[in-house]
Amino acid sequence: MIVPLPHVLCVSAGLFALGLFGALTRRNAIGILMSIELILNSANLNLVAFNRVWGSPDGLGQVMALFVIGIAAGGAVVGLALVLAIFRRQQTISADEIRLLKG
Repeated sequence: MIVPLPHVLCVSAGLFALGLFGALTRRNAIGILMSIELILNSANLNLVAFNRVWGSPDGLGQVMALFVIGIAAGGAVVGLALVLAIFRRQQTISADEIRLLKG
């Protein structure tokens, strides 16, 4: 059974909205990184859904989704390394209290 495209797009829009809300309202740096991952996963869902509907024989949507997953993994590694370095220096991961890059 194939799920209709509007249903998949609604789920993807919900994931995007949830990720955007989390990224804008969280004060914890790790929570912000997790919200950004939700946004990227909603984009992956759109890529795969449109590839399924348009029937690309080369699977370009899946290939692009794999690239996004790889880039997101690299971004998560760099982001967590920065959070860890900031925590070692300032003993906090609250985005409101981090003033390392200011002045």
